[in-house]
Amino acid sequence: METTTIKATEICPTSTFKRVQEGALLVDVREENEIQQVAFNVPKIMYVPISEFEKRFSEIPQDREVILVCQSGSRSLKATYFLMNHGYTHVVNMHSGIERWIKKGFPIIGDASSVQSDSCCSSNSCC
Repeated sequence: METTTIKATEICPTSTFKRVQEGALLVDVREENEIQQVAFNVPKIMYVPISEFEKRFSEIPQDREVILVCQSGSRSLKATYFLMNHGYTHVVNMHSGIERWIKKGFPIIGDASSVQSDSCCSSNSCC
């Protein structure tokens, strides 16, 4: 019998910013110390640290679009798959995390220099 693997949807910071403005919920899975240094400046953001995710995931609503974020996109991708495996159908991951969010100039609170950035997006031509 063949098994089907469902792949998580990933979107860029530009699409994330637009969807948040349209009502999607941003869920940041970074730890408290990371958020204290620099945070996404968007309305109604939710914080569920990855270290508490299995205990607290049920706090995340299932009836609206949820976008998971972290620093680089890897922890939030794991959280996205976790939610998918628990019946969430309107959940996506923002790839490249707050690193690319900052590079694209989207609003933050705190010190952008505290985020170690990758070098994948040195131009403004990417999403």
